[in-house]
Amino acid sequence: MNLAQVKELLQAEVLSGEEKLATTHALSVCGADLMSDVLAFTKEKTLLLTGLTNPQVIRTAEMIDLVGLVFVRGKRPSEDVIAMARERGLPMLSTKLPLYETCGLLYTAGLPGCSARAANG
Repeated sequence: MNLAQVKELLQAEVLSGEEKLATTHALSVCGADLMSDVLAFTKEKTLLLTGLTNPQVIRTAEMIDLVGLVFVRGKRPSEDVIAMARERGLPMLSTKLPLYETCGLLYTAGLPGCSARAANG
């Protein structure tokens, strides 16, 4: 699923990386606020859904090659964090939906979670 489809499905606002949405594809999705869990359980080409808006999410995204970030519950990072993402070419979206509903919509649309992807290769 590409990030343009994610944006439409979640009625999300683009915070950075708009030029990459149509060409960036997620192979799986992970919903987490603990970056230690993200580091332990996700694989590259994963889209992270989170309510955490600090610079650590950008650093984590870089470390494991996440395809993008979606901030849930209408959260928005500071302009400094948005600037970090822009410098790194990292797409970021914000949706008003809660984490549970965001995960459910993406799963129903065919984007598997990290555990399903790990089981299938």
